[in-house]
Amino acid sequence: MKNIPLIIMLALMPAFSSYAQYRGNLAYADLDDSETVVSMKSHVRYLSSAMLEGRKAGSEGEQLAAEYVTEVLQSYGVDVLTPASGELFGVRKENGDTLTSRNVLGFVHGYDKKLRDRYIVVGARLDNLGSMTMTVDGTPVEKIYYGANGNASGLSMMLELARMIQTNKVLFRRSVLFVAFGASNETFAGSWYFLNRSFSDVDNIDAMVNLDMLGTGYNGFYAYTSSNADMNALIASLTVDLQPVMPEITASEPYPSDHRAFYSNEIPSVVFTTGRYPEHNTERDTQSIIDYEMMERELEYIYNFTLALANTEMTLSFRPDEVRKRGPSYDDVVSFYDCDIRPVFLHSSDPRTFLEKWVYQYLKYPAEAVRDGIQGRVMVDFIIEKDGKVTEVRVLKGVSEALDAEAVKVVSASPKWKPGRVNGNKVRTSLTIPVEFKLEKKGGKPSFGIKKY
Repeated sequence: MKNIPLIIMLALMPAFSSYAQYRGNLAYADLDDSETVVSMKSHVRYLSSAMLEGRKAGSEGEQLAAEYVTEVLQSYGVDVLTPASGELFGVRKENGDTLTSRNVLGFVHGYDKKLRDRYIVVGARLDNLGSMTMTVDGTPVEKIYYGANGNASGLSMMLELARMIQTNKVLFRRSVLFVAFGASNETFAGSWYFLNRSFSDVDNIDAMVNLDMLGTGYNGFYAYTSSNADMNALIASLTVDLQPVMPEITASEPYPSDHRAFYSNEIPSVVFTTGRYPEHNTERDTQSIIDYEMMERELEYIYNFTLALANTEMTLSFRPDEVRKRGPSYDDVVSFYDCDIRPVFLHSSDPRTFLEKWVYQYLKYPAEAVRDGIQGRVMVDFIIEKDGKVTEVRVLKGVSEALDAEAVKVVSASPKWKPGRVNGNKVRTSLTIPVEFKLEKKGGKPSFGIKKY
């Protein structure tokens, strides 16, 4: 069949119903789709198919979804730590009945002897609303909540992220756990069970990445960190590198999901999502609304973020502001991302403008650092006062005395900003930025992050 045109091959394909056949079906693939897009289309098509009847918690459709996730992870070389149909757990209902749901757990071992027993959890909701029967003109009609974006898109993203991490596992210092959480719509029962009954090394989980509803990128791409300063700083640190897309950090929770169970266990968490959409929790949530090309760009960013998270030297704290508290003068400070109207520098509320138009324009590479081949990323935190002045500049994560001092000097000399506001009132605002010092290989020529913009 090698020489048969693809369009003819697609026309010859029968209607498929099994997992293996679905996964091999390219009927929804365009000729110019990348391999990743082809795979994500295949995942979403199966997971949101009528055969799974909306993947209601405890249903056969949810079990089929769990078996699919298991088989795909195994086909990607990821170690699966649960049975073929997932690890079962019970959910007691108000009427006294017990609903049986399941989690699927995959694992990629980190390489660093010191950090490989620490974990990053990447999770995605397995279940959806299922189906219901309605009477229309006296005739019973089944209504299926297909859940293509809620959350076949997040599951698809998790599967492809697992493939990428397994392929590049020699780069990951910490180990990564991939969990498809069952009964998420039942008070996040799957994530609660994982943390309180199933996984024995919860104290070694450093952070959680939740992937929920990522298929409608035309609405935007968001990160919700529960205003955790460490997670916000890590997201900020990626701005100096060229990314296919950057999430907007939001102070408002887009909707409740499995990250809440981790938050309750005081584990730093981030939710990546494309936000609410008109088809949410309706029968119109089908694969026709999915923007796969945007999903591919989101996937690349989330891979880069997970790599940074797995390799960071930073000790991630659930309450970092308490650890870093600077006394009474810091009590009334609001996070940059929690402002109703964020501070503005040169007509822009994007911190990258401050880096590009001010920091990298006036930064000088210390001669001794060039001589000694010292380079790296200095994380600088500062306060934007109600009058726009920049004060209390300090280094959260340094590289060397010379580089740290230069970064602090330039940031401290900043012109006034337009201050942030909450409820219409000016507020003192804290912001963390990454200042990147680079040395080119040939001749050790110095440069800064501006070349990445």
